[in-house]
Parts: sequence; structure tokens; C-alpha cells
Amino acid sequence: MKGGVIGMVKPCNVARPTTHLAEISHCTTYTNHRTTQLSVKSSWSSDSGPARVAHRVASLDQKWREYQGIKNWEGLLDPLDDGLRHEILRYGDFVEAAYRCFEFDTSSPNYATCKFSKKTMLDRCGLGGSGYKVTKNLHATCGVQLPGWIDRMPSWASTNSSWIGYVAVCDDDKEIARLGRRDVVIAYRGTATCLEWVENLRAMLTSLPDDMAPEKKKAMVQQGFLSMYTSATDMCPSLRDMVREEISRIIETYGNEPLSVTVTGHSLGAALATLTAYDITSTFKHSPMVTVVSFGGPRVGNQNFRSQLESSGTQILRIVNSTDVITKVPGFLVDIGSNDVAKRSVGLQGWLQKQVDEVGDWFGYAEVGKELRLTSEASPYLTKSDFATCHDLKTYLHLVDGFVSSSCPFRTTKRLLTGVKQEKQNILVR
Repeated sequence: MKGGVIGMVKPCNVARPTTHLAEISHCTTYTNHRTTQLSVKSSWSSDSGPARVAHRVASLDQKWREYQGIKNWEGLLDPLDDGLRHEILRYGDFVEAAYRCFEFDTSSPNYATCKFSKKTMLDRCGLGGSGYKVTKNLHATCGVQLPGWIDRMPSWASTNSSWIGYVAVCDDDKEIARLGRRDVVIAYRGTATCLEWVENLRAMLTSLPDDMAPEKKKAMVQQGFLSMYTSATDMCPSLRDMVREEISRIIETYGNEPLSVTVTGHSLGAALATLTAYDITSTFKHSPMVTVVSFGGPRVGNQNFRSQLESSGTQILRIVNSTDVITKVPGFLVDIGSNDVAKRSVGLQGWLQKQVDEVGDWFGYAEVGKELRLTSEASPYLTKSDFATCHDLKTYLHLVDGFVSSSCPFRTTKRLLTGVKQEKQNILVR
């Protein structure tokens, strides 16, 4: 699996129909695109109307493997294949559902839990017609050692285990036939609690545990992300154990039919999606095809981690907004080729490279997978470029819906959005 980037884009006007619509209550767009006034229903509302994924494209037939990355998405990203666009947006809706289900109200006794039951979850989030059924709720635990003074803080500030997402299995015969296989979705939300914030800041690389990297190849990942994936309490098993248990059950139940696992997430959830996919492919000898579709994800691990991801057959498609700072952290990028050249150097250059190498052992990250690079600047509908807007999941889905190609990138889209003041008050970061 080779890395790749689809280049920067510039806006142009292409009127094409969209198959993936947001609910729009009012839209006034001036023809010169300099001023745009939009008003939409909150995309986190639990009663936002019919499921958007109900507008399905034609049967994927055998092309589903290409959409899942079997050929590393060659020829599908620039221009963006309409079928792949629909699949990306469809998985984005599952991530959006993870946000909608989470209880953000710190005054609620149910803070940091899922607001809905497994049976009603997707229906309450507008995905009742998706053809999927939630089979397991997933929780993540922060492994940060808390100082003694934390007892004087509100209880919500020290919440260390929280609902992070869910597993859903396609169980509708018509949808299975359309997809060409039975698909399993693992969807993760982004950062929401104080301790998750702390885990995000633990940027030092740390070695994977032996049961995740038995070959001792010095694969290293961000300390905080690994902590959230592997930490457990007496009352809550680790996210890793929950995922392994459910995937084992699913393989045993459906292993004799075409099966795929798609792990998707936004922000912190994108990082956890990468760890989850790697864990599945390295744990199960006869793993089904595993694909990551991530939105606005930070860097996760070093070059050895990337190599192990590639050798495991994990397919990763990273959706990146070039104006989103989160996609540029943590640490710094290390390029193998330039390192090899510098290591042969002598004098000051060689000495400097040695210092960089030593720091790189702890903070040297590598990008993984295939990258679809978009930019907020390409959309004539986005008038704000602040941190929250650029990183917002709805911005990502809007950009995917409008992107055409690097030479003529933006099309007329009805997946529009405006500021989300109330949501920003409720959500620490996404």
C-alpha cells in the first residue's frame, strides 16, 4: 500500500446533481459566490428527518473491492468517482451518528454515555434506512494517572471511560446484494471529554505492546491514542478487547460469505480507527478485508508502524482538509530517503541529522495510506476559516460532496452548512 496525495484544488462552477443531501431550510446564494447565506437544521439533531443514505446508488457489483482500496484507489480520486464519493459520505454519516448519540451535557447523570439503545440508535440518528443493525456499543478508557487535586473538580472532569462508538452489521438482504458483500462498520466519534483532551496531548511515540507487534520491529504509535485503545478498568474492558471479541463473533457467524470491515472515524476517532484496523488484521489470521475511511485525523505512528500496516494488508483512505491544523500534528514527518542521504554526510550536516534521528525516535511520525486532500478554500459556500469550522466533520462531508477533480474541483452541492454556535458550546473538540 503506497502513500499518495491528491493535489490542492481551486474553485470553479460545475453544476452537477448530488445524490447525498443535507436538510436545507433556506438557501440564498449570490451569483458571484462572494456572499452566501445558509440556514440548515442542526446536523446533530436526533430527529433530523429521513436517512440520507436511503438515496442509494446502483449496485456496486465487483467494484466494491476497488472502493474498499484493493487497488489503492488508483484512478478513483482525481477525478473523484461518484460511486466512491457516495461510499465516503455514507461512512461519514455513520461517524456523524456517533456524535449524535453521545451525551455531551455535563449536567446530565448520563454524561459521556450513549443516549439511545442499540435497537433505536441508527433510526434516531436518521439512518433507519441504512440496512445496518448496531451489534455492540464501544467504550474507551483514558489511562492518564490523575493527580490528587482532581477530587476537587466536578465529577465530569475526571470521567475516564466513555462511549466512543459502535459496531454495526449490514443485515438487510437488498443492501447486502447492492454492496456485493456483508459490510461491518466500526464508527468512532472525536474528542469529547477532558481526559481525552489530555490523551491527545501525549504526543510522544511509544512501542506497541507485544500482542499487537510480536515481531519486535519497533513499531511505535502516539502514546495517548494507544492508551485509549488498550486501557481498561474493573468496570470497563479495553476498547481493544471489545473490538476483538465482536470481530471474532462476526467472523465466526459470517465468515463463510463475502465480508468486509470498514473502520471510520473523525479526529481522535480517525486515529483510533487506524489502530483498530491494524489490530484486526494483525490479530486474526483469516481476517476479512479491512479498510479505514478517516476524516480529519492526526498522525498516528512512525515509519515502522506504517510498514507493518502496509504488510498487514490494511487499506487506509485519509480525507484531509489542507486548512485543518489537526491533520498536521503531532510531531514532525520523517522522510526515509532524505534520512539515508544525510546519514552518509559528515561534518555539521551529519551531526545535525544525528540529533534529528534521536528526536525522531520519540516524535518522528509518518503518514499512512492514501490521501484525498481537499481544502475549505475551494468551496464558495464556506465563509469561515476558523479552526473549528475547518476541522468540523460537516465541513469534511461538504467538501467531499463538492469535490470534482484537481482541475475543476467544486460542483454545486446541496450538502450545505453554516456556523454551529450551539454545537461548539456543547462539544470541546471534534
